[in-house]
Amino acid sequence: MPNRSIILPFLLSLPLAGGMINSDAADQPVSATLVIDATAVSAFPIPRELTGKFCEHLGANIYNGMDAQILRNPTFADYPFWTGQMSPDGITTFHFERPSIEGELRRQAIRAGWPEAELPGLLKARNDSLACFWARAGRDDDVQISPDTGPQGGRAQRLELRPGAGVRQWAWLPLHRTRQYEIQILARSPDMASLRVTLSAAQDQAPTAEVNVSGLGPGWRKLTGSILVPRDAAADAPYCLTLSAETGGQLVLGHVFLRPADHVNGADPDVIRLLKESRLPLLRWPGGNFVSAYHWEDGVGPVESRPTKPNYAWGGVEPNTFGTDEFIAFCRAVGCEPMICVNAGTGTPAEAARWIEYCNGPATSPMGGRRAANGHPEPYRVRRWEVGNELWGHWQAHWTTASGYVDRYRQFSRAMLESAPDIQLLACGAPVLWGKNWNDTLIAGLAGDIRSFTDHPLIGGDTPRATDPLDVFRDFMRVPDILERKWGDLREDASRGGAKDVRLAVTELQMFAHLGAAAGAGEKERLNRENLVNPATLGEALYDTLIYHAAARLQPFVSLVTHSATVNHGGGLRKERERVYANPCHYAHLLLAEFAGAKAVKSTLQGPSERAPLVLPEIRNAGGDQSFGVVDALVALSPKDELLLSAVNRGTAGPINLTVKLGSFRAAGSAEVFALSGPVPWAVNTLAEPDAIRPVRSPAEVREGEMVLALPPFSVVRARLPAR
Repeated sequence: MPNRSIILPFLLSLPLAGGMINSDAADQPVSATLVIDATAVSAFPIPRELTGKFCEHLGANIYNGMDAQILRNPTFADYPFWTGQMSPDGITTFHFERPSIEGELRRQAIRAGWPEAELPGLLKARNDSLACFWARAGRDDDVQISPDTGPQGGRAQRLELRPGAGVRQWAWLPLHRTRQYEIQILARSPDMASLRVTLSAAQDQAPTAEVNVSGLGPGWRKLTGSILVPRDAAADAPYCLTLSAETGGQLVLGHVFLRPADHVNGADPDVIRLLKESRLPLLRWPGGNFVSAYHWEDGVGPVESRPTKPNYAWGGVEPNTFGTDEFIAFCRAVGCEPMICVNAGTGTPAEAARWIEYCNGPATSPMGGRRAANGHPEPYRVRRWEVGNELWGHWQAHWTTASGYVDRYRQFSRAMLESAPDIQLLACGAPVLWGKNWNDTLIAGLAGDIRSFTDHPLIGGDTPRATDPLDVFRDFMRVPDILERKWGDLREDASRGGAKDVRLAVTELQMFAHLGAAAGAGEKERLNRENLVNPATLGEALYDTLIYHAAARLQPFVSLVTHSATVNHGGGLRKERERVYANPCHYAHLLLAEFAGAKAVKSTLQGPSERAPLVLPEIRNAGGDQSFGVVDALVALSPKDELLLSAVNRGTAGPINLTVKLGSFRAAGSAEVFALSGPVPWAVNTLAEPDAIRPVRSPAEVREGEMVLALPPFSVVRARLPAR
């Protein structure tokens, strides 16, 4: 894909689903002026934690995302599919009708890029009691199937095989990066000593690569092997992994893991590299809705001893192969601080206290000793602990009322602080857009104890398909102004209520609009999946940057942001067919990371404005002016006395020439400028064009105390000026 310089003119007459962008406006840049007073400097540095991220056991965020393990359902679980509905207690409900299950299995296999010819065998094998996503290798009568029980209970897979038969699964391999793969099998057999593992580029063809794995016996054993894919083998095709028995016999499988040999403590090295390059400061885990039914002790100790359980928030299974130790190892590989959200839904205060001791206690303590026995003698020193997730929501396992949460927080905080008095606790606040009653109840009930609220501004809602896609974008561009005002109101409410020096932690953030009702009679359907701004689009990059600006202006009130999410769920990175690439918002976070530790300086902005048409249902009652400035800017002085400027062109009329008057700041030479922009706000990076939207570097000259920045349409621009 071509790069877009900040000095290139905007593309003319770009066709949109909702009409045409005006070419005259695109040709004629509008002027705006930013006046900087570098003598008026904030007393509070901008926290590095404003560009944090959040990960959750949802879809392919962790498993088949952050995790390098490639196979689906590697523990041979009875795989439940979510209906999309919750019980009255906030527990997900699962499909039990055969057509619904087959439909979900078919949909997920197609989405994974598996050959469609494999689908009938997948469906029949599942109905014969083979674990979901696995199929027979051989004729039906060559592979007799039944469920069995694993070494610690739970489901295992029994197979009675004729010679040469077995089971298989299709997978994509990261062959762009490595040709070496590790196989690990937990199994037992009363009459076989070895298994043959092959990788084939096409079903029933000669293997591309193979290895014999020996050591089977009547008791449970963990077997390992290594497979090398030849360099001349195709890199852009799925491969069929087959486990077969040369001699035939009985086999019981507990798990089968396939990992690239270049994994980083089990994690995907491309994910690690990109997060490290973005200088990720903080990572929140394990939820999200998932945590409200998660019991951390299921996810520590030897992997073969960990149970596989249903995922009671999102459907599917939780194999518990990515637990506390793996999370800490991931954070250390990236170089970021870990933050843990505890189960304050189905969990207990004592369970949370044990978790803290497991992470922070000395090896001489009961839980610290357990950590040491698991190979980690030194404490993890996790500082930030969030007491539950969205417990005001009826989709949350064991949700509660505002007064109920006050009671619950007191119980949890008492037990958690007894375990480690020096940790920082975050209380579960409600979204400021509508949650004033909840937050007021917390302030009244916990004024002397609360130190930090959380907010989850997941704003958007269902939007009719007759809506102009640019109107959806305009509404989102007004949301950061609404949040800045309401966060300021929350700060004042807390102060008046006696909660002094309280902080706000934004622990989930992303655009959250969805396609709503179809266009009515006589209406044109203008909004669709391709032009709805969402976390994968350039619009999310602008949206996040505007919220970071607001958070910086509210210092020291907003202490951190953990954006949703690391991989595949929300905005950040995408992993498709084992290749990882960045969403536009990843680059916006990278650009803003430069502001960590800098102090905001006073600036005055004059320029054009637009109006939000209020097509997003969730902001219609937010109040305040519907207009917003087309340009928004944040200016700060770094610890190196560099002037940092972040500017967003959130208008829809074309480019902006921003004249920056530096005042008393004396710049040394030209500014280093990076611009992130695209032709439309719903522009995306894709597997085929992973670099379509990325920052472009250029200089900007400073003359007589001024410089002019060209702000392309739909752009984030960051400039850095060294002091003379």
